[in-house]
Amino acid sequence: MAAMRTDGLPNPRRIKAIVAISFGTALVVIDGGIATVALPTIARDLGVDSAAAVLVVTVYQLVLVMTLLPFSNLGDRIGHRTLYQYGQIVFTVATLLCFFAKSLPFLLVVRAAQALGAAAALSVSSAMVRSIYPSNQLGRGLGINSVVVSSGVALAPTLGGLILNVAPWPWIFAAAVPFGLISLLIGRALPDPVPRDRPFDILGAVLCAVFFGLVISGLESAVHGNSPVVSAAIVLTGAAIGIVFVRRELGDPDAILPVDLLGRPVIALSVIGAFASFVGVMTLMLSLPFRLQHDYGFTPGEVGAVIAPWPLTTLVVAPLAGMLSDRYPAGLLGGIGMTIATVGLITMAFLPPDPAWIDIAWRMSLCGLGSGLFLSPNARLIVGSTPIARAAAAGGLISTNRLLAQTIGATLVATLLALGLGDGKAPALIAAGLALIAGLCSVARLNPAIRNPARQEVE
Repeated sequence: MAAMRTDGLPNPRRIKAIVAISFGTALVVIDGGIATVALPTIARDLGVDSAAAVLVVTVYQLVLVMTLLPFSNLGDRIGHRTLYQYGQIVFTVATLLCFFAKSLPFLLVVRAAQALGAAAALSVSSAMVRSIYPSNQLGRGLGINSVVVSSGVALAPTLGGLILNVAPWPWIFAAAVPFGLISLLIGRALPDPVPRDRPFDILGAVLCAVFFGLVISGLESAVHGNSPVVSAAIVLTGAAIGIVFVRRELGDPDAILPVDLLGRPVIALSVIGAFASFVGVMTLMLSLPFRLQHDYGFTPGEVGAVIAPWPLTTLVVAPLAGMLSDRYPAGLLGGIGMTIATVGLITMAFLPPDPAWIDIAWRMSLCGLGSGLFLSPNARLIVGSTPIARAAAAGGLISTNRLLAQTIGATLVATLLALGLGDGKAPALIAAGLALIAGLCSVARLNPAIRNPARQEVE
């Protein structure tokens, strides 16, 4: 197999590639998150309860988790750029179909199709970022990618709130389509390393999807169903399939599930810390619209405005943290970040009885500062310490970990809502505890006994 470039793309192609992947990422992030602020409105208009409306987010996350790792493995065989652009086409078409949803079942089916396209694109995005930038600028590149994600996260609730003020909720799904069209137009500038000449492991892909699908579906059925025994059986079946799948992947240097990467303590700690962080973020972000509207009387537009300071702060901090991670240990930056985030989340739990915008905004900004300091260095450590031939596997691992955590967070919020605790202090306090765990994992990487490969990337 021909060697992949490790010195990045030449200019001006690099600029075009950055724009293409940025717009493509923005497409997925905006349309993946824009529904959050509209969940109460969707629940009311479709005549379903709040816990059922959360399925609009959960189904999207579920399909992503099921298919990201198989798609990252497939991308190595058909080409990263090819898979990325096909994924964008599927996502864009499904996004347009969301506009015509008049019932919850139809909306969930189309959201699943969206997720398939998003998984194809996201599965190889980190690998392409590594090929776009020189190795000594990888932290900066991942920081810029974090800015795009943060901008999309910031724009999604704000844009969703603005649209809901002037139009019915189906219009919120059309907002990201222009990003996909622009990305497709200039997508030929994206890197496309020589595909691997190996057959795709179809059985492994099926086992991976069924494993994640059954476990998460079982957890969801425990929230929305009426039979704990059936739910437990689904989870246990998924776990049994997972054991078979993991054993099958052991020893395979080109496995769908990169078990060999997880065997490295520094990567394992990074993955665990990121998981805890993302569960916490999702728990707060998904529950906050219900709390603000039910307890404090905020409108959807106001909810979007008060949520925005978190991702907007991350937008500023993430590229700086990415550049710092090229020089300073990710464990130090992440430990500081999660300490700040923990403080911010605790203050979010104890809002004043009648909070003004500024009362919520500074707390959200504090959380965004902490998250920005943690996430970019954490991703840089995982991608930068992985052999470049396994970059797609590392990227798929990062995305799967993030989306699995977000799915667990959404399930947790649905459980809290069903128990009558989802619109109070509990989600913020849970998120604070998870941020503390992420911080401890980050600081643990500073232990001299754990090799920190952040400065010695494996080529």
